Amino acid sequence: QVQLVESGGGSVQAGGSLRLSCAVSVSSANDYCLGWFRQAPGKERAAVAAHYTGTAITYFADPVKGRFTISQDNAKNTLYLQMNSLKPEDTDMYYCAAGRWVAYPLRPDQYGSWGQGTQVTVS
Repeated sequence: QVQLVESGGGSVQAGGSLRLSCAVSVSSANDYCLGWFRQAPGKERAAVAAHYTGTAITYFADPVKGRFTISQDNAKNTLYLQMNSLKPEDTDMYYCAAGRWVAYPLRPDQYGSWGQGTQVTVS
């Protein structure tokens, strides 16, 4: 079982930036797809971005393209989501997820392990 711990959420004004971290507890994360998703109460979980750790191929959902980027620190088994030019509509709980043999990286049902989430509030 993969364990994921998100951190870095908080409150920021519109136009500001935050960097979320996802620490992955697995001996080798090189054959996983790590995804970021967000969800507001009463709404469906929506894709933000996904990253194949072995190939470094990354996908972004349309609402965040050009504003969010992903990077990974292999030594720390940590994935980062850099969020710039934040908007009030980016306010959500953000979740990190891990999956193997992920064919559709922006679909939440492709992932078997989830973190507890970190809240992002943009005002």
